[in-house]
Amino acid sequence: MRTETYTPGDLLVGDYPVAVRTVTIAGGQGVLRRGAVLGEASGKFLLSASAATDGSEVPALVLAVDVDTTAGDTQKGAYASGGFDAGKLVFGTGHTIATVEGAFRKASAPLYLHNLA
Repeated sequence: MRTETYTPGDLLVGDYPVAVRTVTIAGGQGVLRRGAVLGEASGKFLLSASAATDGSEVPALVLAVDVDTTAGDTQKGAYASGGFDAGKLVFGTGHTIATVEGAFRKASAPLYLHNLA
């Protein structure tokens, strides 16, 4: 199991257990930044947009590293649990801190957002 250390100013905050899963990030999205809120469609993860209708509209994970999807699908790490500085997350169109936090709570996901600003 990999562990993370809290760094002031970092995306991760608090002392919540951190778990990272390797997932397939769908190609054709350009560059996605660490902290992007992802949803799943057909077994691949995309930047979650609230108006999507393929399943990716439901926030599920937080991208752990920057990724360039220009050349196609790629395997990268995404946080499946942890505490996050909400101001450092990257939201897709239509999502807000409230909608993402609501989706995490509805799914009983161990992902927690904190407003530090």
